[in-house]
Amino acid sequence: MRHFKAQEWEQQLKRIFDEIDKELERMHGDRFNLHPARSPEGSTTNPETDGLFNVGASYSAGFGSKLGPGYVVDIRLSTLQRIPKTLKVELRDQVQAMLLEKIPSAFPGKALFVDRERNHLRIHGDLSLD
Repeated sequence: MRHFKAQEWEQQLKRIFDEIDKELERMHGDRFNLHPARSPEGSTTNPETDGLFNVGASYSAGFGSKLGPGYVVDIRLSTLQRIPKTLKVELRDQVQAMLLEKIPSAFPGKALFVDRERNHLRIHGDLSLD
């Protein structure tokens, strides 16, 4: 069982990702055909399970990372179409900018950073639960 403060922290992070998911749907949702097994955007109670985008993160202890422990951001598109590499880079940059805008108000007083590491983003810094 996880500590309740860790659960609260991750729920706050999920709220940010849900907002980002909605913004990406608005900006890019009509660029690709939705995967046939995926529900249309807004048709479920969880943005992770509908629409073209699913943005989230998984905790990583940071072994092998120059940035240390943090959350590795995952940007998924639910389509059978090929996603151009240039769009993947554009989406990563947009998500990074949105995270940098939203994190300070969601986690006031925390020194959190969002940096590129290889082909993904990592949220790192003050991950304390106090």
